Amino acid sequence: MTVHFIGAGPGSADLITVRGRDLIASSPVCLYAGALVPVELLDHCPPGARKIDTAELNLDEILAELTKAHEAGLDVARLHSGDPAVFSAMAEQMRRLDALEIPYDVTPGVPAFAAAAASLKRELTVPEVGQTVILTRIAAQATAMPPGEDLATLGASRGTIVLHLAVQHIERLVDELTPNYGADCPVAVVARASRDDEVILRGTLADIAAQVREAGILRTAVVIVGRVLAAENFRDSHLYSTTRSR
Repeated sequence: MTVHFIGAGPGSADLITVRGRDLIASSPVCLYAGALVPVELLDHCPPGARKIDTAELNLDEILAELTKAHEAGLDVARLHSGDPAVFSAMAEQMRRLDALEIPYDVTPGVPAFAAAAASLKRELTVPEVGQTVILTRIAAQATAMPPGEDLATLGASRGTIVLHLAVQHIERLVDELTPNYGADCPVAVVARASRDDEVILRGTLADIAAQVREAGILRTAVVIVGRVLAAENFRDSHLYSTTRSR
């Protein structure tokens, strides 16, 4: 058997990959991350599949389910929201599986920040405006950030910053990023990206906190900060230039 870690995408059920859909359809056991995973994806499970919501389970309980499936010789579709490469807690599960010698593989998904950029109709890397994208979060009640990964340090690059799991601390983000980016720096907040109830806020570091509080956004949102969000008069890339050797 194999435990298939599958990126379930940012929210819209039709953004799962073909490979991910097919693995769900072939796995007699499915573990999914509660409301973060579109319930419609469970319709792809085979008849009689065991479906387990992991929202209220701890790591030991999740591993117990994976071990039970392994002992029964049953493949598992382990669904994580977005792409499991970032902020998914997949690494700690894989470490346990390695110790138990339970095989697994990983199928990527559409990450929330990509869905947010699509909704904004913006490229996050614009020639001579921004060529660096930083995916990060802030330390709150979760695990601490490593040394040197605070917003003041990361912001010194003035690259485009994408913040996950942080919108509830929007005032703190503004305070820590404004010294490097300036109060007029464009900001976008996309809540529930790609879903029918998606909310998009556009503003600057000077006014985005008030917008977030007025909209009542507390979670399931991506915050994007950077000049690329308002870039217009930028140079064409070299990729399609007539001067490029082909």
